[in-house]
Amino acid sequence: MVKSVSFWSFPAGLSVAERMDMAVAAGFEGIELTLEAEGEITPASTAADMAKYQDMAAAEGLQLGTFATGLAWETPALSHDPAVAEKGIDIVRKCLELAAALGAETILCVPGSVTDEYSYDRAYEDLIRTFRMLGPEAADAGVCIGLENVWNKFLLSPLEFAAAVDEIGEEYVGCYFDVGNVIISGFSDQWIRILGDRIKAVHFKDFRRVGWAGTIDNFVDLLEGNVPWDRVMAAFREVGYDGPVTAEMMPPYAYFPERLLEATSRSMDAILQL
Repeated sequence: MVKSVSFWSFPAGLSVAERMDMAVAAGFEGIELTLEAEGEITPASTAADMAKYQDMAAAEGLQLGTFATGLAWETPALSHDPAVAEKGIDIVRKCLELAAALGAETILCVPGSVTDEYSYDRAYEDLIRTFRMLGPEAADAGVCIGLENVWNKFLLSPLEFAAAVDEIGEEYVGCYFDVGNVIISGFSDQWIRILGDRIKAVHFKDFRRVGWAGTIDNFVDLLEGNVPWDRVMAAFREVGYDGPVTAEMMPPYAYFPERLLEATSRSMDAILQL
């Protein structure tokens, strides 16, 4: 597995180059760059613009195996509003374009959320239709679309998630599995075994369960929560997953943020030896 860290695990305002320097200093092997509304990599960026980040990463000895964006929360590919959905699909396409130029293998995609206005059954129908359409485009780019399991009131069980990926039926559409996101209502190792080779990329987070409730404040440093890391690593071995594992630690420490990176790197070293 490639020990990677998310762009979002660094303080806001740092450049890509500064984040790469910090990632290397902390002992990471890869970094997950992101498409942002503002900054260095935005929807206005081109494939040609990515060459300098490839060069930066190569000079640092870092891999760029995955690529992410948070823009899909505001403009998702699945929405009751066709204009919003169209913008969301364009974001997925832009991520595929830039990821291919970076040499990344998988993009993170939050497909959309079930809301009062957008029913579960309609969201499911739109999911299948939309990602069947995008699957061939992902194949042409040589980049997998990794649908992430997030708190979006949608695809709430591993059985349903696996069935949805199978119904889409596209080789380049799979799951970007977040280990910590399922702890509030499930068990990470069970998800891994059920999703199996549908998993294209992995986020490492930890979550401290408190009853049946939870907020973003329940996400804690690695090894401080309820993720059963021994069972998680055993499950990854069983399903043959050997791709990037990216620490997504948000928000970074307000003071001495390098301490979070150092602690996360050491914890990942321990976890990956289980």
